Amino acid sequence: MPDDLTRLSVAQLTAAYRSRELSPVEVTRAFLDRIDQVNGEVHSYVTVTGELALEQAAAAESRYAADEPVGPLDGVPTSVKDAFHIAGTPATLGSVVFRDLVSVHDSGVVRRLRSSGAVFLGKTNTAEFGQSATSENLLGPDTGNPWDLTRTPGGSSGGAAASVAARLAAVAVGSDGGGSIRIPAAFCGIYGFKPTIGTVPDEKGFRGMTDFVTAGPMTTTVDDARTLLGVLTDSSPQRTRTGRLRIGYCAHPEGRPVDPGVSAGVEKVAQVLAAQGHDVTPVDPPLEGWNDVFGPLVLADEHRERGNLLASNADQLTPYARAALRAAAVMDPADVERAEALLPLYRQRIARIFDDVDLLLLPSNATPAFPLGKRPTHVDSTAVDKLWGAFPFAVPFNVAGVPAATVPCGLADGLPVGAQLVGPSGADALILDVSQDVEEALGLDPFVAAARWAPRSTAVPAL
Repeated sequence: MPDDLTRLSVAQLTAAYRSRELSPVEVTRAFLDRIDQVNGEVHSYVTVTGELALEQAAAAESRYAADEPVGPLDGVPTSVKDAFHIAGTPATLGSVVFRDLVSVHDSGVVRRLRSSGAVFLGKTNTAEFGQSATSENLLGPDTGNPWDLTRTPGGSSGGAAASVAARLAAVAVGSDGGGSIRIPAAFCGIYGFKPTIGTVPDEKGFRGMTDFVTAGPMTTTVDDARTLLGVLTDSSPQRTRTGRLRIGYCAHPEGRPVDPGVSAGVEKVAQVLAAQGHDVTPVDPPLEGWNDVFGPLVLADEHRERGNLLASNADQLTPYARAALRAAAVMDPADVERAEALLPLYRQRIARIFDDVDLLLLPSNATPAFPLGKRPTHVDSTAVDKLWGAFPFAVPFNVAGVPAATVPCGLADGLPVGAQLVGPSGADALILDVSQDVEEALGLDPFVAAARWAPRSTAVPAL
């Protein structure tokens, strides 16, 4: 057992609780101490729920002591993106408009986490209303990437990714409407999984990107993600050994530029999969057209849910949230109708890709993490769109509604990069299995970010 309790996996924690080698309260205090020492630099959490966490940890300790039935996450310190409702806890949704909003109920995701025995350490930072692939908002200092605090952790689940990478939570729950789990997980060097659309409902939850969003796990290991996904889906996904698979490898989706360091990491995964006996074949999947669906439907959703804020709170909104609501207010209804008609056609087209391959392999992002507030305008010397240029490879699979994951696959200029694995609807378990095979073959240290990181003004606690 390591001296630092924040390095333990879910399986290690729950086994140590059962054997009485560790107590949930002891472990929770270790995480809260680290949050107290480190969060002031990382800014991963917008709300720390220390009192609630210790109450939950004490209840879990009592269950273990009495040999009562325990849940899969009983006593496991967990962070929750501030787009989900925890009863009695603020839910800012990344906005100063809702800084004082206190949730009156658990949303569905949180209810399942609570039933599993999870310990809620706090709410993690997010882009305002989840409307950005980075996590800047007006609530306070930007969340920093634990690999380099001057760089973005990505978004919109940036605080969640940073909480895991900096060892401020054992596991995290994020949400992914346009890449918001996979983008920050890849930037922060952790594992992120977007389940098949519709398999993780968030009853009575926040509404945004409603046609495309799903909650999902963000963890240091695939095995931890498997456990957390089982809780979120009320299932028990078990690992199986895969046979020979047909894997379509696309190095430059839609012909877009990719940073050479990112390309090298994804190529390494292709080589690993081939060495494991899979049939890895170059493909050029027809992904184009996703924004003809995504853009209008997201804007229509924002107008429906938050259009009133332009009149009442425009000066309290981030520029990107304000711009989205203004664009939504003047959008032609015909564009929304067209997007609604195109959505099932796009999903059918992506589904047909998997008639010929079992999984797709492609980059998670086009670049490593970039400086805070400075989205790249060029990738590999090629001009790119400032909005999507750094991360255009995740959102097609939100529109398609299919499962996808990002697996850490190395470093580019000292920053982590991720490889994306995508499967047909319902292939969540297969993606987890192949992800775990890749993880074990690469043997990357999941704690390297926290081990190498020194805050700007205070010393990191001894590791």
